[in-house]
Amino acid sequence: MTVLFPPGFFARHDESDDRAFYAVDRFVTHIDDAAIVSVGDLYDELDLSGDVLDICSSWVSHFRRAPRRLAVTGMNAAELAANEMADDRTVVDLNATPTLPYGDATFDAVTCCVSVDYLTRPLEVFADVARVLRSGGLFVCTFSNRCFPTKAIRGWLATDDRGHCTIVSTYFEQTEGFDEPVLQHRNPGARGDPLYAVWARRALRADTTTA
Repeated sequence: MTVLFPPGFFARHDESDDRAFYAVDRFVTHIDDAAIVSVGDLYDELDLSGDVLDICSSWVSHFRRAPRRLAVTGMNAAELAANEMADDRTVVDLNATPTLPYGDATFDAVTCCVSVDYLTRPLEVFADVARVLRSGGLFVCTFSNRCFPTKAIRGWLATDDRGHCTIVSTYFEQTEGFDEPVLQHRNPGARGDPLYAVWARRALRADTTTA
């Protein structure tokens, strides 16, 4: 693992308590409107319409239509409370405790929009996402080239868009339970924020039987 992620890869410029940083309400979007449309397009194409968990969420989840059930986790209670699509909301600091407060095989899909770059224990988070996903379920990570640089991991800041795609793909590849990841640049030629996506399906569970 040290070859893939050298010492300091997951360190950040600001290692102070994340709860203090995210205690400030930020009712803003972190990508431009066109990139947000690209997120919604992807969610529609992948048919994320069942039981969905949006991790590292905020006051808005970028679905065109609300899924059957939408659970959201994030760091700011006021922002989560304002998320009108959400059916349940839980404050979770995944860097402190990379465990989701849900049972095994609970969701058809998990999303993480423009936040994967802040995860300091991503392999543990990805493993727990695999745990809460049903067989064949999708974990969809979308990201751009914008971030809070003091809270993004150093490995992310040290590379470019292609490198970011490689980092997220490697998280999937190094996590047991996921099929091969798919990488896409969702809005090539866009004048504003680029939008990249990496996603993979939850592999068939060992306790799942077929007819």
